[in-house]
Amino acid sequence: MVIIHKEKLKSNFDGTIIDIETIGEFSNEYNDSRKYKQILPVIFGFIDRNGLSIYCAKNEGSLDKLKNEIPPLLDNLERPFYAFNCHFEMGVFFHSLNKKVLFERELNERKYERKSSAVSKLNIPQYDDPFNDRGVLCKEAWLQGQIDNAIAHNRSCLLKERDILLKRGFREPDKLIFIND
Repeated sequence: MVIIHKEKLKSNFDGTIIDIETIGEFSNEYNDSRKYKQILPVIFGFIDRNGLSIYCAKNEGSLDKLKNEIPPLLDNLERPFYAFNCHFEMGVFFHSLNKKVLFERELNERKYERKSSAVSKLNIPQYDDPFNDRGVLCKEAWLQGQIDNAIAHNRSCLLKERDILLKRGFREPDKLIFIND
């Protein structure tokens, strides 16, 4: 089962901000897309000028259902695509969905900037984030069946990323080398 959370809200930007929550571990021996080959999306969230939508696999048995729902959603979202760390979303989609999804706009100021630093520097609220910008706690919560907290975290990430975009803009993403082995 995939849980769907939607909110109507107005956002004054073109395109779509995408944020995913995942399980799995980084393959740190690689500096290309293979770094993300062991990571699976458990939540797919996006925000655009019309609202916020979150699709969440209820448990590990629902991961294939979520995996099947993401590609048609991606195909129908307005471009350009934004992410706080484009390499992460692009790498995870490439390896988990077998789909090369290019993001045109990066929300971090530099590679490896922490979202919590940007939120603090720009005086952006936490939007009731139960994990205070600590994504690893979202992963643990999802694995323990705390789905409401995982969805609340993704929601807060999307709202923070929207505020980052509106307050300081975006940059061109760093290039990611796609390798499938």
